Amino acid sequence: MSSTSETKPGARQPNFGFVIDNRQCIGCHACSTACKSENEVPLGVYRTWVKSTETGLFPDTQRHFQVTRCNHCENPPCVSICPTAAMYQRSDGIVEFNKDMCIGCKGCMQACPYDAIYIDPETQTAAKCHFCSHRIEVGLEPACVVVCPEHAILAGDMNDPSSEISQVLAANESSVRKPSLGTAPKLFYIEGNEVNLQPTATERWPQTFSTTDVIEHDPSQPQEAGLIHIGGSRAEHMAQVGYNAQHQLPWHWPVPAYLVTKGIASGLMLLLAAAWLLGNLPFDRGLAIAGGLVSLVAMGLTTALLVYDLEQPQRFLYILRYPQWNSWLVRGAVFLIGFSNTVLIWWLIEVAAHMNWLSSSFADSTRAPLLWLITLFGVGTAIYTAFLFAQAKGRELWMSKLLPLHMLIQAVMVGAASLLVIALFLAIPEALLGFFRGAFGIAITLDLILTMTELGVPHGSDVTVAASRAISRGRYARMFWAGSLVLGHLIPLGLLATGLPLAAALAALCAVLGLYLYEYAFVMAPQEVPNS
Repeated sequence: MSSTSETKPGARQPNFGFVIDNRQCIGCHACSTACKSENEVPLGVYRTWVKSTETGLFPDTQRHFQVTRCNHCENPPCVSICPTAAMYQRSDGIVEFNKDMCIGCKGCMQACPYDAIYIDPETQTAAKCHFCSHRIEVGLEPACVVVCPEHAILAGDMNDPSSEISQVLAANESSVRKPSLGTAPKLFYIEGNEVNLQPTATERWPQTFSTTDVIEHDPSQPQEAGLIHIGGSRAEHMAQVGYNAQHQLPWHWPVPAYLVTKGIASGLMLLLAAAWLLGNLPFDRGLAIAGGLVSLVAMGLTTALLVYDLEQPQRFLYILRYPQWNSWLVRGAVFLIGFSNTVLIWWLIEVAAHMNWLSSSFADSTRAPLLWLITLFGVGTAIYTAFLFAQAKGRELWMSKLLPLHMLIQAVMVGAASLLVIALFLAIPEALLGFFRGAFGIAITLDLILTMTELGVPHGSDVTVAASRAISRGRYARMFWAGSLVLGHLIPLGLLATGLPLAAALAALCAVLGLYLYEYAFVMAPQEVPNS
């Protein structure tokens, strides 16, 4: 979509941006207040706020301010990931949103590396700074610019060399946040302080107001002059956040749950297709019917979880009615729909043949083409989320190049696990059962190797390091080591080695539960690394 304001043919195209002059900012929060008033921003969420960070040791301390908001990027990742073009870039460079098109998938929140987007508690749709576009279109400046008492906020057309913002940028060195991500942000800071520009440079405190580290004082030593003493303790810090406003975490348990259910659905069918298309193994119609039913149920749960996680679930079909094809949410929906419908058609034919409603020869003739289609859609269903995660530039741990392969192996692992559980209730030819056991053991082994590789290799940014440490050594360490590693990998391998059917089924259940625990840590940990 483009700006509603018209540009005459041949005229210069405007390109709006912001400059924050930290030499002038006094941290008065007038911009935050004006933004809330002008745009009727509800309590508890923010389009503009002033982050403050304190550095040094008392009495030699300093407070740094940073006006924080949408960066109106040249290459906005929130626009690419949005499935309905509810988040869009105007022709004048302003990144705007349309609340009437938003389905509340929260993908834009994951894509934004600056924590600039929130879910409006009144409309249940995404919202953020939109450069006061309603004011720009009538020749006025954004409310935050007008209200700033120190003229610390500049806004204007950076393509106009005579504009104040262009002249200030030309005359001064400036910084942007996270330039390495390639978003080309258009929110420039003059004398921006590193502890504000880089969120992981300071501890993230749950409070919004200033706090201090308290270090126990050795009573045998004299108290040091110049430091704040609290009883027998002294307060000490080199850099810490004094005030900030993080938005709520977008994704919770339904996302890791959906990763498991779609893995079961796709992996199970991929194994059946491999056995009967490539493995020259005996076809078993009972297994086809049972396996197809489990896959369809798992896909139903996947769809239910996806819809449940939306803030506007009644708009779910907007993905199909108004698709924005650069989004992997839309492309993933195509894979999910194609996979579900193809499996359903194949399953209905096998059921009809079993009930003698269709001839077995017809089922035999359609089986191979349908299984090849199922394989195509099944691989897409298994791995598309890896490409969706790659669009989430705000969560750098998810952007691993190994993730598509990892998700395919995980799908095979839990698909084989499901077939081993089915084998408890259905007589399956030994050749097929041996194939499933072998695939299960190989997939668990490969998944273990890839999991340790993804967390163990050196990471390219402090954001990725922080998320990885939260999984391996922090809040999610027990879930990862005891849940994913031991319960999800080592115990299943040990049980599988016994060769007992019941032990194999128990191993399968452990692997599925272990995968959920891993996915939960993998989804949640990067979200807890601050982006603002």
